[in-house]
Amino acid sequence: MEISPYYQKSIECLHCKKQFKTTKVRSKFVKVESYATDFQPIYQNKEVNPLLYNIFVCEHCGASFTEEFSKYFAPGIKDLIQEKIASRWVSRSYGNERSIEEGINAYKLGIIFGTIKKEKFINIAGMALRTAWLYRLQQKQTDELRFIEIARDRYVDSYSYGDYSGTQMSETKVLYLIAELSRRIGDVEYATRYFSKVIEKQSTSLEPKIVEMAKERWQEIREQKEKEAYV
Repeated sequence: MEISPYYQKSIECLHCKKQFKTTKVRSKFVKVESYATDFQPIYQNKEVNPLLYNIFVCEHCGASFTEEFSKYFAPGIKDLIQEKIASRWVSRSYGNERSIEEGINAYKLGIIFGTIKKEKFINIAGMALRTAWLYRLQQKQTDELRFIEIARDRYVDSYSYGDYSGTQMSETKVLYLIAELSRRIGDVEYATRYFSKVIEKQSTSLEPKIVEMAKERWQEIREQKEKEAYV
């Protein structure tokens, strides 16, 4: 009997505490071929994309969250979620295999829920970046760039407030992403400034590969500027 790449997992909703089912991908079916310059994973198996299943969407109340979300709700926030999300939610399930479109919708729901919940900026940034990657797969460049800009701005907030500390994201990686996402939306000044910050860390950083990537991007920007100067 052939094993499916997918399995179902039971999740307790952060907001309404009810149980719902979500689909996950078995790790043995996930093999990364390479990464784009903004860390988008390119999977060997184009049919199975684990990025589509990062967000858990509660079919009962519409609360949408990832494993990284905290269980804490500041005073008054639950009432706000009830008013803005749960009371308007039309019961539907995101528990089965998802299309790219459904994956994008799940991330958008996650961004709305996370923003109202006042979740860490680093988590909002990660969801926005993954939304951009899914739009990239659909070759919808305008939408991709819109979400890259949202991700960049939230990474800037995360860096300013330091809310990435204690997560899997290092300072070097946050700085690099601010720079690379800025480069992708054509904000060269911001990109140059933040690539420089990464390169300055080369003697202390534990991630020499990211420093190397920053040098490569910085060189590309410089060459592009020189090219434009001659035109």
